[in-house]
Amino acid sequence: MPDQHHAEAVVREFAGKLAARARHVCLLLGAGSSASAGLPTVAQLEVIVTDSLVDPHKSFLTDLLDGRNLEQVLSRIRRMRSLLGPTEVLAGMSAVQAAELDHMICAAVTTAVDATGKDITAFVNLASWASRMETHRPVEIFTVNYDLLIEAGLEELGVPYFDGFVGGVRGRFAPELIEPTDSRPETRLPPGFVRLWKLHGSTNWTASTIGTRHEIVRTAVAVGDAVAIYPSDEKYDESRRLPFVALLDRFRRALVEPETITLVSGYSFGDEHLNEMLFDAAQRHPRSEVVALCHGDIPPVVEQRAASTRNLVALSPKAAIIDGHKAAWASGDDIPGVFEGDTFLLGDFTSFATFLARQVSPDVLGS
Repeated sequence: MPDQHHAEAVVREFAGKLAARARHVCLLLGAGSSASAGLPTVAQLEVIVTDSLVDPHKSFLTDLLDGRNLEQVLSRIRRMRSLLGPTEVLAGMSAVQAAELDHMICAAVTTAVDATGKDITAFVNLASWASRMETHRPVEIFTVNYDLLIEAGLEELGVPYFDGFVGGVRGRFAPELIEPTDSRPETRLPPGFVRLWKLHGSTNWTASTIGTRHEIVRTAVAVGDAVAIYPSDEKYDESRRLPFVALLDRFRRALVEPETITLVSGYSFGDEHLNEMLFDAAQRHPRSEVVALCHGDIPPVVEQRAASTRNLVALSPKAAIIDGHKAAWASGDDIPGVFEGDTFLLGDFTSFATFLARQVSPDVLGS
């Protein structure tokens, strides 16, 4: 086993895999990618949302966040809304107060992740790369972020994309177009469309009720009513779970398609469900590969699994795990914007997006 990894060889092999037309390329983006444009991280978002409230709702949220993240809190609040009767109280909160807190949290989240006026250079570079990839299968971008930065980057360049919804004023979710493996050719989208799958929802998704039909639609940003949180526990309302269930299933199926390489950027590996999908694909499907680009140290859960999974690669600023072997980077392989001194730079989303764009065009934004 080598005592050190050489960045030049690793990056050359990495670029070669992305250039292969037979490859199926997927991206999974987390909050770190949005942070590159100045939006808050997950931890910062919780503070922002909490500070936006006043008692008693602030106290309710503070108590609920003990041992939970914001998404788990929203799921709990929504369960309470559905289960409590008009005069019942749970943890000091009534159904009316739970509904108010749900509304306030969504409004605060929507405001906090507003992409207006943000520097979207990295997302324009991402769009440039995705639109020019000449692979047989379309690029698929999965994200757990709620913001509209990816859409802004794609639309800046006029890149056609599909996010699972059809329509502009009140887009309805179209699961039949998310390409099950047995779909007929005539029902499939053109390969030139980038696929954008928002696994945890979006600030421009909102709950809609017409008559007895309940559904989630994509519309203009709806402050306070945005379905910005994956409702993992909302089993009482299957209609509102449809987009999330279908998109998670698409993620699972995409990971295991032959010759798939999944690039993970800005994601902290804090979602156990997604982690198991990633790790299972790398371990059980020898023709699928997962590459985790880490902004800081390699997360312990990734290090543990990568040590025994050759198809799970982890690249961090100071070390890498390749073929199950962890080692520091060798110095001397100076690659501007990619590896400088003894530091691997692609764990930073801005550097990563610039690197991707340069694979298809040397004339890109950024440095």
